[in-house]
Amino acid sequence: MDRLSPPITVTVLTVSDRCSRGETTDTSGPGLQDICRDQLGATVIGTRCVPDEPADITEAIRNWALQGVCGGQHARVKPDLIITTGGTGLAPRDVTPEATASVLERRHPALLELARLRCYQITPRTFLSRGECGTLARSLIINLPGSVRGSSETLGAILDILPHAIETLRGDVQDDGRTDVTPTTGRVIQHHDKGGA
Repeated sequence: MDRLSPPITVTVLTVSDRCSRGETTDTSGPGLQDICRDQLGATVIGTRCVPDEPADITEAIRNWALQGVCGGQHARVKPDLIITTGGTGLAPRDVTPEATASVLERRHPALLELARLRCYQITPRTFLSRGECGTLARSLIINLPGSVRGSSETLGAILDILPHAIETLRGDVQDDGRTDVTPTTGRVIQHHDKGGA
């Protein structure tokens, strides 16, 4: 799997009434952090747990994407990838997709469509997740299910294309390696599959 230089920066938002009240321990969030570090070579720069309240969800996403996370010596770092876990199902309090959609500048449903198709071989229940995906500023935002298994399997299903997605969102990809394109930036991406975006 391709790894980017500089590494992908990630924030993880857990959406859970019970976790936010301290009634249960968040396991999905830490599990996703481990996947990002171990399999994407990413740097996790921020985590947070909020209740299933649209205002809390949108505030966290907006703050991270638009203001960044305070890093060393008070410099602020904006995440390349904002992952949420929880609140994507059909329960009355599951409002993460609606809250996320309200702050997106550009929707990108195809990423989670791909994840659902790939996860379908494991369980058809993957199609019960209503997660949204899209961008705000230079951050890619992906809603994942709240369970450890559901969130890790869904993220794992798209890990192979996330580096290229992030690289494109950063503005690093200008020449995509097509034979009929003359490189102008020195940054040429070679696609080894039959298609490209």
